[in-house]
Amino acid sequence: MKDRRVDMKSQASATPIMLIIFLASCTMMPDYERPAAPVPADWPNNVNATVVVKTITDARNSADKTPVEWKHYFPDPRLQTLIATALENNRDLRIATSRIEEARALYGIQRADYFPSINLNATQNSSRTPAAIANSGNNAVNRRSDVNVGFVSYELDFWGRVRSLNAFAKASYLATENAQRAFKFSLIADVANAYLSLVELSERTALTRATASARAETKTLISRRRELGVSGELDYLQAEGSYQSALAELANLERQQAAAENLLSLLVGQSIAQIKDLPVGRSLAEQGITSENLSGLPAEMLLQRPDVIAAEQRLIAANANIGAARAAFFPRIALTGNIGFASRDLGGLFDSGSGAWSFQPLISLPLFSGGRSTANVDLAHARKITAVAEYEKTIQLAFREVADLLNASETLSRQLTAQSANAAAQKQRLRLVEARFAAGVANHLDVLDAQREAYAAEQGEAQVRRSWLSVATLLYKALAGNSNLQ
Repeated sequence: MKDRRVDMKSQASATPIMLIIFLASCTMMPDYERPAAPVPADWPNNVNATVVVKTITDARNSADKTPVEWKHYFPDPRLQTLIATALENNRDLRIATSRIEEARALYGIQRADYFPSINLNATQNSSRTPAAIANSGNNAVNRRSDVNVGFVSYELDFWGRVRSLNAFAKASYLATENAQRAFKFSLIADVANAYLSLVELSERTALTRATASARAETKTLISRRRELGVSGELDYLQAEGSYQSALAELANLERQQAAAENLLSLLVGQSIAQIKDLPVGRSLAEQGITSENLSGLPAEMLLQRPDVIAAEQRLIAANANIGAARAAFFPRIALTGNIGFASRDLGGLFDSGSGAWSFQPLISLPLFSGGRSTANVDLAHARKITAVAEYEKTIQLAFREVADLLNASETLSRQLTAQSANAAAQKQRLRLVEARFAAGVANHLDVLDAQREAYAAEQGEAQVRRSWLSVATLLYKALAGNSNLQ
């Protein structure tokens, strides 16, 4: 009988403890479920889903599945220096990085609410009461010294309000971090694209300058033949017009080249001319960015893009905010207490019997708020719906971006092959026509026509090659952050 009473007493003492543990595990936050990806499982039929940038595959295989480094992807030493400078100096990237630190600090501040704030306090109070109002009829001097350790307004998180706010802060921090990663990939791609545009314009400017020089020589030759009566005024005017057209195009390209260099300087964060020991760059044909097949590239890989992860973290934060809003309907229990020593005299502060303590629990139960709590819950639900739509939209945009780039990579590769063959054929034709003209077999119109066709073909080849390399650069931004390609 005695053992049964002891057992019942232990069960009774354990009941409040179990109740506290149960209440502490409660949370008003809804369970998070990732929305289904609103895109097809496979790429469109006109897109070769296995086409990706070759250097991603090479870097992955050679680096034992480590994340793809941009230095492996962009082998041009001049471009590497520019990207490294941009990652160090770009102001927008600095802003994005500082926002990560801000979000991390806010998460740390919110996480601190899990623990009580403990302070050491030491005070001494002295007061004098005049004899006219003192009960004793004499002047009264009161002194009190206190030393204590206490905690102030520590909230018992029975309903999960603090946990919901902590989850919100953590998700916000992770969203900011992944947004910075996405911006970093974008910055690398923007610098590479600006550099490729500058290289393209440099090559086209050099080609136009050489074309203008060749047309000047042709004009001089026609002028001499006119003096000898072999060529007429019409031939000379045609040669003059062709030469002036080349000069006009040269001036246009020089203007575009200066604008491209200014854009690149803005992205890099300083003037390109001020960068010390800037290596010599490669031509477009020597960039080393190519494409080939890679097996297995499902559309679900888009879930690993940093911009998609950032959107999902914002959704998680919105979901956590619902829990915090719901918890506002329930009582908030806060504890305030301290323990220490108190004495009339400072010298007897730590004497035997001077111990003092205080404990002040506070229960706050919301009775009427004019509908504020209900409106906050409705607001949190509305923001979650918005976050879901933004998450799904981010995935859809990513799907479209990658599908377009995969298709462009394949079609531009075929276009570049045909354009290069056309340029080679037109240059060979120009050499033959010039030889026939020198031998007196062909006329000047044949030479002008061959020059225009060769010039247009070479300009077109440079433009298509740059477009193809730009697609490869954008594929790096779209796929390099994906764990499936690491």
